[in-house]
Amino acid sequence: MDMDLLIAPIIIFLVIVAPIWLVLHYRSKRQVSQGLTEAEFTQLNELIAQAEKMGNRIETLEAILDTEAPEWRGKHEQG
Repeated sequence: MDMDLLIAPIIIFLVIVAPIWLVLHYRSKRQVSQGLTEAEFTQLNELIAQAEKMGNRIETLEAILDTEAPEWRGKHEQG
């Protein structure tokens, strides 16, 4: 009786879930192996440029704060 309860879920898994799982798994593997598309590469370069700009802005803001409020770093670390 216990075996009968397990057979149906196992069959459903093998017939429906497993094939879908395998297809999705190998589709994602193929996409990863193909690398970046041209659009993704362009977007990545834009994000890199934005990150560099933000880094420069942060350095500038820190330099301004260091000049105008030298104690700001100590307050930030305590709070």
